[in-house]
Amino acid sequence: MMNITIIMGGNEFSMEVSPQESILETKQKIENLLGVPVASQTLLVFGFELLDGLYIQDYPIITQGTKIHLTIFQNTTTIAETSLQQIEKFQIIVKISARKINIDIDRTETVRSLKEKIHIVDGTPIRRISLYLSGNELNDDYRSLTEYGVQEFSEIIVFLKTMARMVTDPPSRGLSLVVQTSSSLLNAAKIPVEMSDLGTVNDLRQLLLDRKILPMDEYIFIHKQRIMRDSCSLRWHGVENGDFVYVFKGSVSREAC
Repeated sequence: MMNITIIMGGNEFSMEVSPQESILETKQKIENLLGVPVASQTLLVFGFELLDGLYIQDYPIITQGTKIHLTIFQNTTTIAETSLQQIEKFQIIVKISARKINIDIDRTETVRSLKEKIHIVDGTPIRRISLYLSGNELNDDYRSLTEYGVQEFSEIIVFLKTMARMVTDPPSRGLSLVVQTSSSLLNAAKIPVEMSDLGTVNDLRQLLLDRKILPMDEYIFIHKQRIMRDSCSLRWHGVENGDFVYVFKGSVSREAC
């Protein structure tokens, strides 16, 4: 167990959470404590929204004493509209290797957005993920899951593309991305960067240091709500043209790709 700090407006309060509990369970604790309905809550850490279908342990950036901002949205919809919104969200089962995880999605979710959620949970590069439902591959990233017949409690199987299947991919390509700093670092600057998709996070850090854009220090880089690994390439992390990579002062244990 560990304590986190919830910030709401000008008020702060401490709450005990388990790394194994889901974000939804954390929101339910907040509802019990403050009376704020789960549906009205958005939890943010370093500007990133915490997703209901994931768990505290899926966010390595959440540690003892982490401050999480609570934003409350007033519900102005009718009862009928609220019921429709609740119906549109449902849970599916994703099987990755020998384990199964439950993920909350809505009816607008695409194959690509599900791959991104799997990447957050498992760390698998998006470009290596193939999704199957009842033996059929979901091969159009921009098609909605419901068009493929995905419904509540559907089981999606994750297969990893082999190197043989990826042989037609270009050996490298240039990427144009934006490095966004935190408000306490360079006043939330947006820094355009161009580099190869085979460049590593270490290469990106060194480029920013060599150009004296960042002062010499320890930094954490985050892409799509997941802490990036120093020795892994931008391609491995699924970084695409136009993506934002966020940088904060700090350090974490270094993992291999």
